[in-house]
Amino acid sequence: MEVTMETGGLPLELWRMILAYLHLPDLGRCSLVCRAWYELVLSLDSTRWRQLCLGCTECRHPNWPNQPDVEPESWREAFKQHYLASKTWAKNALDLESSVCFSLFRRRRERRTLRVGPGQEFDSLGGALAAASLYDRIVLFPGVYEEQGETALKVPVEIVGHGKLGEVALLASIDQHCSTARLCNLVFMPAWFSPFMFKTTSGHVQFDNCNFENGHIQVHGPGTCQVKFCTFRNTHVFLHNVPLCVLENCEFVGSENTSVTVEGHPSADKNWAHKYLLGLVRSSPSVLPTEDSDFLMSLDLESRDQAWSPRTCDIVIEGSQSPTSPVASSPKPGSKAGSQEAEVGSDGERLAQTPEGSDGGLSPSGEEEEQEQEEEEEDQLTYRLSYQVQGPRPVLGGSFLGPPLPGASIQLPSCLVLNSLQQELQKDKEAMALASSVQGCLIRKCLFRDGKGGVFVCSYGRAKMEGNVFRNLTYAVRCIHNSKIVMLRNDIHRCKASGIFLRLEGGGLIAGNNIYHNAEAGVDIRKRSNPLVLCNQIHHGLRSGIVVLGNGKGVIRNNQIFSNKEAGIYILYHGNPVVSGNHIFKGRAAGIAVNENGKGLITENVIRENQWGGVDIRRGAVPVLRSNLICFGYSDGVVVGDEGKGLIEGNTIYANKGCGVWMMSSSLPHVTSNHVSYNGLYGMAVFSQKEGARELPGGHGAQEHFSEDGDAALWEPELEKDEDPLRQPLAVALVESNSVNHNGASGLYIQSSEALHVITNVIHANGDRGITIAQSGQLTRVANNSISCNRQSGVKVEAQCKVELRGNGIYDNRGHGIITKGDSTVVIENDIIGNRGSGLQLLPRSDTKVIKNRIHSFRAYGIAVRGRTRALVQENIFFQGKTNKTIFQQISNNRECVMQNNKFLVFKKKSDTWRLMNPPARPHLENSLRGPSAAHSGQKVAAMATRITARVEGGYHSNRSIFCTIL
Repeated sequence: MEVTMETGGLPLELWRMILAYLHLPDLGRCSLVCRAWYELVLSLDSTRWRQLCLGCTECRHPNWPNQPDVEPESWREAFKQHYLASKTWAKNALDLESSVCFSLFRRRRERRTLRVGPGQEFDSLGGALAAASLYDRIVLFPGVYEEQGETALKVPVEIVGHGKLGEVALLASIDQHCSTARLCNLVFMPAWFSPFMFKTTSGHVQFDNCNFENGHIQVHGPGTCQVKFCTFRNTHVFLHNVPLCVLENCEFVGSENTSVTVEGHPSADKNWAHKYLLGLVRSSPSVLPTEDSDFLMSLDLESRDQAWSPRTCDIVIEGSQSPTSPVASSPKPGSKAGSQEAEVGSDGERLAQTPEGSDGGLSPSGEEEEQEQEEEEEDQLTYRLSYQVQGPRPVLGGSFLGPPLPGASIQLPSCLVLNSLQQELQKDKEAMALASSVQGCLIRKCLFRDGKGGVFVCSYGRAKMEGNVFRNLTYAVRCIHNSKIVMLRNDIHRCKASGIFLRLEGGGLIAGNNIYHNAEAGVDIRKRSNPLVLCNQIHHGLRSGIVVLGNGKGVIRNNQIFSNKEAGIYILYHGNPVVSGNHIFKGRAAGIAVNENGKGLITENVIRENQWGGVDIRRGAVPVLRSNLICFGYSDGVVVGDEGKGLIEGNTIYANKGCGVWMMSSSLPHVTSNHVSYNGLYGMAVFSQKEGARELPGGHGAQEHFSEDGDAALWEPELEKDEDPLRQPLAVALVESNSVNHNGASGLYIQSSEALHVITNVIHANGDRGITIAQSGQLTRVANNSISCNRQSGVKVEAQCKVELRGNGIYDNRGHGIITKGDSTVVIENDIIGNRGSGLQLLPRSDTKVIKNRIHSFRAYGIAVRGRTRALVQENIFFQGKTNKTIFQQISNNRECVMQNNKFLVFKKKSDTWRLMNPPARPHLENSLRGPSAAHSGQKVAAMATRITARVEGGYHSNRSIFCTIL
């Protein structure tokens, strides 16, 4: 026959047509003829094998009930899997027959078929069971069979309904006492005297293609069960201490309580069927991925890939200019003198002066005039300032340093790219072991709908759920009392409460699930529960995506959490999870909210495009927020308020429409080593709570109602001692070692009645001032910061503020270096050099101490005193700027302004050399970084220049100049 096929006998299509009429045994024999026939039989997958699979009365569509319209990859393989599964119940008979004693002393007996029904040999099921022998088949013909007493299965039998499903109904309470049984194609209903339709305590039972209505199924360990293609209508399946039970392709509808309860630790005592069920489970196709086919949503982020390198700021008043630095211009004819007019020097420079108390920054019109007057200044005396400013290296390498470009895509660093589930499991051996384990109850490819509860696992129970659909329930899965669940690739949506609920030390693995449109949290973790939540999509919830509270823990990793109505992740009441590698975006409230003494280690997440704060920390919360990307939010990047605390370290906070970091004065955070850039308002803002608090939606500062456990006071008795050194409380809010640059308003804005320390930050090129201190009821300490190239003044201090400025380098700001109205301002040991306005401007009614500073301004005065002010100017070094400018300007004879022991350096001869020595140029940051900031991110600011050199080349010819450089 093989030769005929190969040499051009009948066409293959005709062979397929002939073989399509064969029954299953005949197809098997044909496949054994030769290789060509074997392949020919396999090629009948979409025809004959499909007919055999769908025509079998003992099974349904392989993808029923979740995807009945989707064809399987192979009809033959699906039919094979069902055929093998349907024979599991009789494996015990093969074991007995293979034993030596049985084969020697007992002759093999053929199975009988006993028929029950009108006109058949038996009228009732009880009569047939009384006459049945081992492994007999009992066929119930169409009709309703009602047993008046409890029916006992004493010998292994198979009970099958004849005809279509629904034609045979059995009202009985069956108690299994034998080792195995199979029931197929039956409709079960409870008898009048008991709600239990079937019970077993030690044997194995198999249900295929059955309906169960309004009753209970109970299996006690070491008993086992195998259920496939069954429908449960308002039926409760109770599994107690079972070593292994398998529920596949079943539908659970309209339960008034829980559909499946798994209680108790799996029994160590296992019956004969356990090994066969385990082999069957492991041989069948798994829902675990074999390739990187996991969902990965593309990011609509905007950025430029620009390396962070030392910035050279050159100010050149001559024909050529640096593209990053503005050029001063000469005045137009007819300009007037006065305090609000332009000051004109011998070189024709025009310094735009604004009304008293302003910063003196150039207006756009002034910048246009610079270009018009450029050629007229060629013959004038020129000066140049060149130095380098380098901020902390951002944790994301070269990304997110340039302005956001509309329509530009972004390349995330590898640490922030979502991995597939398979990649995560390969990295995490413990998670892989959990995903591969089979213990207790396995529920696979089932549908739970339109009822109260799905699966309830309690009292050390074990359950694994793969590829199921839970919809329109009160809740999908509950895991409590030291139980463990493994949930893989389930679809959970439209629950009236939380989708997955864990409490009282529940745990396990929740991976690769699609959880959406639930009325409460997608995943709710409470009371010391500690699951691994991995690679899920949690979205479009009516409240939060994930809630962790009441000392709940857990590892929440590599999930996509988006478009939820409240916070993507909500941590409160001493919840303490590890949240890492997630993408949390497009939420209608905060990305992550930590509230009511919540904790948590929040690292390496991408938090973007949320309506409110990217991260919101309030009401005594103490999280560690580290190395996250918080970007493109419609409000602030990070909000800390209402006694919020914690460590905010090494984050990139980029292109949010509000502030980068918003702190309320009642909070005590430690904000360190962050890269805060291109935010719409302030880089960082500290406001008093009364004026800065905002009305926020749920999940963002509002009290959330948790229906399961009521009032917050219930959580207080369960407090755990916190010995984490990262969370030790601070006495004063601390902002240190951050890079704050290119934000729309001031780099740092302070309006607070509480103490604040601002230390070792780089505040650069912001759209307004470097630091604005509008209110400071207690001391604000600003020390060892680099404040440069900001659009207005470096630092502005308003009236009635208490401020100490110490050890800062204030360079090349487009307004004054420091402008103050404060009634208690101390300016000590700063380098104030190269600013477009005066080095310091002291406004009326201010009280300032200026001690041991080095001050230089090219275009204006070292110190300008406006009106009556109290000042002590002592032991400072002033470097001359323009030759026709005085170093110190005082408008009125002010006896309260005292100058003592200051040193004035002016140009005299070309050999003069000025050096910034003892100490070198400020700020001195190498020894200022401490604790986790230095250890974790290794961010340091390079030393500034150490030498000022002045040289005179001849007179004032256009080809000669005075050149002043900070090297």
